[in-house]
Amino acid sequence: MTARITGLRTYDIRFPTSRELDGSDAMNPDPDYSASYVIIGTDHPDGHEGHGFAFTIGRGNDIQTTAIRALESYVVGRPLDATLSDLGGVWRDMVHDSQLRWLGPEKGVMHMAISAVVNALWDLRAKRAGKPLWKLLADSTPEELVDLVDFRYLSDALTPGEALEILRRAQPGRAEREAHLLEHGYPGYTTTPGWLGYDDAKLARLCKEAVADGFTQLKLKVGANLDDDVRRMALAREAVGPDIRIAVDANQRWDVGQAIAWVRELSRFDPWWVEEPTSPDDVLGHATIARAISPVKVATGEHVQNRVIFKQLLQTGAISYLQLDAARVAGVNENVAILLLAAKFGVPVCPHAGGVGLCELVQHLSMFDYLAVSGSMENRVIEFVDHLHEHFVHPVVIRNGHYVAPTAPGFSADLRPQTLLDYVYPDGPVWADGGAA
Repeated sequence: MTARITGLRTYDIRFPTSRELDGSDAMNPDPDYSASYVIIGTDHPDGHEGHGFAFTIGRGNDIQTTAIRALESYVVGRPLDATLSDLGGVWRDMVHDSQLRWLGPEKGVMHMAISAVVNALWDLRAKRAGKPLWKLLADSTPEELVDLVDFRYLSDALTPGEALEILRRAQPGRAEREAHLLEHGYPGYTTTPGWLGYDDAKLARLCKEAVADGFTQLKLKVGANLDDDVRRMALAREAVGPDIRIAVDANQRWDVGQAIAWVRELSRFDPWWVEEPTSPDDVLGHATIARAISPVKVATGEHVQNRVIFKQLLQTGAISYLQLDAARVAGVNENVAILLLAAKFGVPVCPHAGGVGLCELVQHLSMFDYLAVSGSMENRVIEFVDHLHEHFVHPVVIRNGHYVAPTAPGFSADLRPQTLLDYVYPDGPVWADGGAA
């Protein structure tokens, strides 16, 4: 009998991070890191399930969870093997649905819901293949990878033929790069010291600890008050010395002119990049800022809603670092497209992580990029935030400032069963005992 996908279960999972101001920044002063979580089940005797989620910061997580549940009819009842062997087709079925598109198109709550489901299917496929996702993708042929990508709206910047050439060019030396990855890991940088809610003493202490832990780059949140930012940057630079890279992140706080003036004031501290200096939708604004603040670089991507905006940011030279997010666009397929676009334009990918579970997911995409797309780690780092990893069955491992390549099959998305019980909102015991600050 043909095995089928039999269920799609959702959970509204929230962590009360606002109690300690973990994750606080100029636009989000009191976040409760949350996951709209999905588990896809089958009737196959191997018992594997696919896990995925969309990341939010609290209120509205129930809406995101409902959106994921609305996709049940797109996967439940499908034949298992045929579905997992054609995840490009499954992606197109959901993203191109004429009625769902009216809710976007290709942006917002429904697009993130598709991400959760698509990523859960990839998790299931990798588990059944017995491989971590990064290796499953890297072991695919260039033709199989190109088939995952929707080139509609991209072909003026990247054609299927160009994508094939990028992937074929990366094939020589892949075995050596995989050995290097397994031995040394992938470089990371840390945002842990830089939350705006932390006092000066905690900032300086965490900066020193980050360097001692092997990180060569860290990031500070900025944008609420210029005098505070100057003081905090001075403290951080004094704590780590001149050779450690310090990036800054405004989390969309500024208008274009304000961003230019603010970054010029901070430039005395040699910021490595400024992240999200203005609205994530303002492609031309980012380009204007990039020209005005050079040699300080511009990075963005965690709130970029689809591959089309990334295409335009690259075409206009608006960014020097592309920060894709594993759960913002529509999952693995769209992120493969974004990695190919970045390779075409020669822009390093330094993914957004942090949140809940984003480090666990995005490490796979960067490692795949190194093995099969860009073939490089030069000027590439994955964000790391030391929060909430203990809730995952296979949490990230950081050694000497590097992500250790995961070896467990899947996408590293599985939350521990007890976490699903304790942190479900609003009835889990963590919330019943007090909730947010």
